[in-house]
Amino acid sequence: MITNEKYNELINYLKNLGKVVVAFSGGVDSTFLLRAAKEALGDNVKAVTILSPYIPKWEVEEAEKLVKELGVNHEIIKSPIIDSIRYNPEDRCYLCKTAVFKMILETAEKQGYNYVVDGTNFDDIGDYRPGLKALKELKVKSPLLECKLTKAEIRAFSKQLGLNTWDKPPYACLLTRIPYGNELKVEDFEKIEKAEKYMMSVGFRAVRVRCHGDLARVEVDRQDRKRLFDEQLLDNIYQKIKEFGFKYVTLDMQGYRVGSFNESIIKNG
Repeated sequence: MITNEKYNELINYLKNLGKVVVAFSGGVDSTFLLRAAKEALGDNVKAVTILSPYIPKWEVEEAEKLVKELGVNHEIIKSPIIDSIRYNPEDRCYLCKTAVFKMILETAEKQGYNYVVDGTNFDDIGDYRPGLKALKELKVKSPLLECKLTKAEIRAFSKQLGLNTWDKPPYACLLTRIPYGNELKVEDFEKIEKAEKYMMSVGFRAVRVRCHGDLARVEVDRQDRKRLFDEQLLDNIYQKIKEFGFKYVTLDMQGYRVGSFNESIIKNG
């Protein structure tokens, strides 16, 4: 049991919602929110996860495991690549969130839930997140944002609650690995997922493999870049990622940063 004013505020906020569906990805924020909702609402909470070509299969499997551990009812909604984002427009996050959350809202309404809630936190409002506009328009509630919980606080509370996601690196959907304006292809998502899973298997927890056609641009955490000075490791990475379908493999010398494809939007905006 956590005795903290902000945490208690969150629990009371959730209690007042009555019966909720949590949009659940299995990340740090949504896992903490689901755990808090279970504490506040008991069986009046349900987790809903989206399964699409741009959501890694391993992440959905992790989400299933986490929900089972928390003892929460869980539903997976399958979604294809949505036509409106087929060519990865700059507002794809807004378009995708709108379509996906309409599916979740429809499920919630049919099953008698009062609200859909998501894991947007207080720090998210300072980042480039066009998807927040969609959530606001659809009246999706963001309890962590409303209670002004920061990422650091969420991680700290998660650790206190014994959630193994407390130190999980941030992980965005695979749409962020494709340059804006490029056609989205299932085969590209498959090779990106395999490449990133391999990089994680050799110890790079925070990693992105950006797809530029036949070329993979690998970003690892800035603190991990020195590990790549090992020639044998470089050879192994090169061979493996080529096996997954890329013809060329390159390393981004600046290292991993959130939303590196957004840099062009911000500069041009």
